[in-house]
Amino acid sequence: MLKHVPNALTIIRFLLIPFIVVNIFMGNFILAFVFFTISGITDIADGFIARKFNLISNFGKLMDPLADKLTQICTLASLTLNHIIPIGILAVVLLKELIMIAGASFLYGKDVVVYSKWYGKLATVLFYLAIVFSLLINQFNLESVWSNLDLWLFYLALFATVFSLLMYIKDVYKKGFIDKQDLNKEVTIDKKEKKKK
Repeated sequence: MLKHVPNALTIIRFLLIPFIVVNIFMGNFILAFVFFTISGITDIADGFIARKFNLISNFGKLMDPLADKLTQICTLASLTLNHIIPIGILAVVLLKELIMIAGASFLYGKDVVVYSKWYGKLATVLFYLAIVFSLLINQFNLESVWSNLDLWLFYLALFATVFSLLMYIKDVYKKGFIDKQDLNKEVTIDKKEKKKK
């Protein structure tokens, strides 16, 4: 029974996404905050249970990060469409995810794992805090120093995101995740094919 708990918690996170989005569009930010917080708690819980009891599954490896990304992107998109945050924040996050997907596709089948680092986790935490503060600020119409606190957190999260992306690209190339000999072979083959033509 316990072995299904992490995957069940992951599925719950998928199911919570529409509730977060709908409540943001309805202007019920406190309910959106509640659902978003529950989503965050289930994320921590499923990871802890999976590692503690060695219940890591292929489903969890694929769906857990997907649930995280979808929750973050859908929430940011909802805040953007409601003119709460600038569209540039969403654009940077989407661009980063596209690059990460392209990198994962490139490494597929190479028997290589690129582990997440502290700066990637820091970006995730900062985005979580920024979203939480954004929902609370808009729910209670907080002013003065509080009014721009969420934007500053978003900008810090963007900085951490760009930094983690650059470090990811550096790791992929400089630490041997990309076989430089293969790249040279591809260049040589291309040159030979051009000469034949």
